[in-house]
Amino acid sequence: MRRFSILLFLILALLPVHPCHADKKDKKEAVQVYVLPEPDPLKAPSVPHISAAPIPPVQPHVIHHVSTSSIYGIDVSHYQGLINWQMVKTDKNASYVYIKATEGAGYVDQYYLRNLRGAKEAGIPVGVYHFFTPSASAMTQLKNFSDNVDLRHHDLAPIIDVEKRGKGSLQQFVGRLAMFLEQIEKAYGVQPIIYTGQNFYNEYLAGSFLKYRFMIAKYQEEPPMLVDNAKVVMWQFTSEGHVNGIRNNVDRSVFLDNYSLSDIKK
Repeated sequence: MRRFSILLFLILALLPVHPCHADKKDKKEAVQVYVLPEPDPLKAPSVPHISAAPIPPVQPHVIHHVSTSSIYGIDVSHYQGLINWQMVKTDKNASYVYIKATEGAGYVDQYYLRNLRGAKEAGIPVGVYHFFTPSASAMTQLKNFSDNVDLRHHDLAPIIDVEKRGKGSLQQFVGRLAMFLEQIEKAYGVQPIIYTGQNFYNEYLAGSFLKYRFMIAKYQEEPPMLVDNAKVVMWQFTSEGHVNGIRNNVDRSVFLDNYSLSDIKK
């Protein structure tokens, strides 16, 4: 019996022992947990050195101021309808008037001659303006203007109204406008004034027409601010003005800086 016990002990001792994979508490198979290795540190790719383009300097705006003379004027066209010029004469806000005559290659304002005659009879200093069309040639616009306007009947230098850029290149636009202005001066012996808006000037006209005088439109409380030192003689500050003798709204303007009525007489 002793020999048998010893033999049994030796047999059991030689048997392979397998680890237990069961949870003793709920007898469920244990789940082995794996720990992910730490990721390799990211390395930024090398970027070649590129020099940044220099930032252009900000061009300061030139601020203009209302003239101490505070002379106010108006401009009219067929939009104002029939005007009682004798009543207009009594309004201190109408010390001068600009009247639309022509536009582009063939348009003539239907109230031009009526307004010209009425303003002259009322004794109001009067000038004329042409609405420039970038799609029409300079010579055809000159013909339209010269066929209908006799500057001997006007007191003030003519105004060229420039509000449209057109579809051509900026170079073509500037070139055509420059030619038209030169032809007007050559034909009449007087340098015209350019009318345009503040933003339009700063974007399309700045630096190209510095020898000319300007009327600048800006319908805000502050006078125009341009990116160069253009000669701004007048500021059109509203399109909703009211003047004696005119039933509809009317554009109003005032002289800027040290300019006065004598500076725009032809």
